[in-house]
Amino acid sequence: MKVLVVGGGGREHALVWKLAKSPKVADIYCAPGNGGIKDLAQCVDIKATDIEKMTVFAQNENIDLVIVTPDDPLVLGMVDALEKKGIRAFGPSKRAAVIEGSKVFSKNFMKKHNIPTANFEVFDDRELALEYLRTCKYPTVVKADGLALGKGVFIAKDLKEAKDAVDACMVDKVFGRSGNRVVIEEFIEGPEISVLCFTDGETIVPMPSAQDHKRIYDGGKGPNTGGMGAFSPSPHYTEDMARYCMDNIFKPTMNAMNEEGRKFKGILYFGLMLTDSGIKVLEYNARFGDPETQVILPLLKTDIVDILEAIIDERLEGINIEWKENICALTVVLASGGYPGAFNRGYHIQGLDEIDKIKDLTVFHAGTKSGENVYYTDGGRVLNIVSTGKNIKEARDNIYKNIDKIQFKDMFYRKDIGKK
Repeated sequence: MKVLVVGGGGREHALVWKLAKSPKVADIYCAPGNGGIKDLAQCVDIKATDIEKMTVFAQNENIDLVIVTPDDPLVLGMVDALEKKGIRAFGPSKRAAVIEGSKVFSKNFMKKHNIPTANFEVFDDRELALEYLRTCKYPTVVKADGLALGKGVFIAKDLKEAKDAVDACMVDKVFGRSGNRVVIEEFIEGPEISVLCFTDGETIVPMPSAQDHKRIYDGGKGPNTGGMGAFSPSPHYTEDMARYCMDNIFKPTMNAMNEEGRKFKGILYFGLMLTDSGIKVLEYNARFGDPETQVILPLLKTDIVDILEAIIDERLEGINIEWKENICALTVVLASGGYPGAFNRGYHIQGLDEIDKIKDLTVFHAGTKSGENVYYTDGGRVLNIVSTGKNIKEARDNIYKNIDKIQFKDMFYRKDIGKK
């Protein structure tokens, strides 16, 4: 079959890598793709959000399956547009993807359906928001309502930082229209766990848990990023917790979306926090997480095409999804100097051939472009170095022992991934 993957980051490279292992897949296309993806798939110069061009391409090339991975095209309704043209597409509808596209929707949804989450208030008026901030206990959390590349969340230590966060969203429009409304949320603490689930709207099947490191600097300091590293499974997430989440969070979310006429078919991502007062939902995502996907897919034994097609056809209940036993995976992100702010592009990446020789190490490209046997930086998060091992320490040691074989100008990375 011919498969088209929409997107062009490390998550998409990991997905293309997994698809390439399926005997059912003959040709893989990726739009827009990146320098590393080009080694496994035919990259197509179409923006991930260009619904019209993507649909026309899928029609003209007789694509059998389109996998829409990034949040933006899902929220814009790409899956709906593809299905209207009779093209099989994987991912939630526009109505279902709002669970990620609007934090105001998701928080109100959780409150309405008694899904445990932090206390919150919603504001579309700056003055009312500032007035409320004067009554808050600090630290407190300010979130832009819409999509913000993983950067629209501020943890404010005091009133000044909270005001600055509100102004960044509502006045400076750092996140465009995504900041027209803000959620001001109770600050909660504890280990943060990601659980991604396959769901066809009738059955929901969790993947192995993962932990993501969002902050830019070691020790969880500095601004939020799209993710500087991750590992799977999380040692904090016990079998008892998994049962609790299935009964009180995962199934109730799936069922409540059905009640609201927003049947969710795809990957439903639960960002959880293990607090002293119980497990609470921090956020929902409507797709594979990044960089969690890069550590979860290497653990999957079942052919991913079988799973994705079963979800589209609403027959997930009949699929036995198998995972590698007693194996962990960890990834460290190599980033461009200046990220998550301004950064330069076009630096030559050296040493990738050395990494290719090392057992249990894989490189997924996130922000690269390629020339003649040469790769250059082309994003804030440039590469994901992934290792598997018998435990998290073995996987982590394998990466950090070899990571400096790769070099590019202004390269940096966190040195504590997997230590928390």
